[in-house]
Amino acid sequence: MSDRPASADHLSRRGFLGLGAGAAASAAFLAACGGSGGSSGGGSMKFWDMPWAGAAYNPAAKKLVATYKPAGSLPSVSYQVIQWANFTETFASAVASNTGPAVSTGGGFQPFQFASQGAIAYADNVIKKFQQDGMYADFLPGQIAAMKTPKGYVSVPWQLDIRVWWYSKPIFHKLGLTPPTTWDEMMTVGKTLAQHGYYGFGTGSGAGNNLGAHTMIMMMINNGGGLFNTSNKLEVVTPRNIEAMQFVQELVKAKISDPASVSYTTSTQDSQWKSGKFAMGIYTAGLDVDTGVTDGSLAVMQEPLAGPHGEKACLVFQNSVMMYKNTPSQAGSEAFLEWYIKHMSLYWKESILSSLPVLKSIAALPQFKKQVPRITAVNNWLPLSKNYASVGTVLSPALAKVDGSQQLQQFTQTMLGGGDPKAALQSLQSSLQPLFT
Repeated sequence: MSDRPASADHLSRRGFLGLGAGAAASAAFLAACGGSGGSSGGGSMKFWDMPWAGAAYNPAAKKLVATYKPAGSLPSVSYQVIQWANFTETFASAVASNTGPAVSTGGGFQPFQFASQGAIAYADNVIKKFQQDGMYADFLPGQIAAMKTPKGYVSVPWQLDIRVWWYSKPIFHKLGLTPPTTWDEMMTVGKTLAQHGYYGFGTGSGAGNNLGAHTMIMMMINNGGGLFNTSNKLEVVTPRNIEAMQFVQELVKAKISDPASVSYTTSTQDSQWKSGKFAMGIYTAGLDVDTGVTDGSLAVMQEPLAGPHGEKACLVFQNSVMMYKNTPSQAGSEAFLEWYIKHMSLYWKESILSSLPVLKSIAALPQFKKQVPRITAVNNWLPLSKNYASVGTVLSPALAKVDGSQQLQQFTQTMLGGGDPKAALQSLQSSLQPLFT
């Protein structure tokens, strides 16, 4: 996996977390070498954070955490960067050996999986304080509710990783094209782009690149489908999913997608956007930042496309801050988490993050409003977004077994290679089913 920020967008910002064989084996090593350290070091709690953006992010985050002044006898907090490479083993090993952090960011489904293992300290007290002081109302609709389980809130959301349609304004202007608003229009525009040597279904599914898989899931969701049913059970082979993948097959046959996209890494995919070969496609809300094309020539479409049955929807991942039971002070963990959420606006004020904020007050910042792609995503796309659990609604540890899985990657490569939609979905269902038994 690449260390570049875009790679984190594509895979690790949601990330799946599992206790693999190597995890337990490396626990002793981590404890012995001090690579992870304990939750309490020198009277402080550890806050583990990931490289969520470019080079400026982690120094800014470390500086912000250093300004935290705990009340009374509550412990101070030390900051530590955990790289995305092998982060699943790092967290799993540290938690298993009680050498992990008191508070951390991490993969989107991470708090649900650790909660199922009994390692998460629920955030109900923090949420209650937010309800009392009015902070709760600052969260965008549905964000806190997504973290709720029968046992409590597993974490507190802090930023969103959304999938949106992008297009190249110069190429569209040159060809006299208007951004599509429906799948039918997208097919028409895509064929015109193909005739002129451009690709209108820009994506990639090479090593370490999950954008292709997210594109497939988003197409299903945009057609009223998804990987799960309303009972939150795995159900992949449905009429709506088949229809969506048949449409993808039509795009592939019409050469609207790049035949080489099955092997594109994030770097290659970004290069195709930067060079202008990709003129339209699904990406995170930070395409312009990831590619360095920040002159406004790459734009987010005004709203989600309407599918064949009229649905307008896109895919979103909620990233959150979680607390662990292994802490020198639960009150200290809660106090820091509350403080951190109330002070994280710095990242958007200084344009350090290209992900979407979960707070209305941050979305209203003048600095954020200047970022046209992101404000378009917040205002027009986020209200129509659905999470990975769709058609169901419950985020759970089961989702961690799917996102980033080799099975989903193989399915995506089959679809981008022009494989039979129904057979591919049946194979995906069969290959994923053992993960839920």
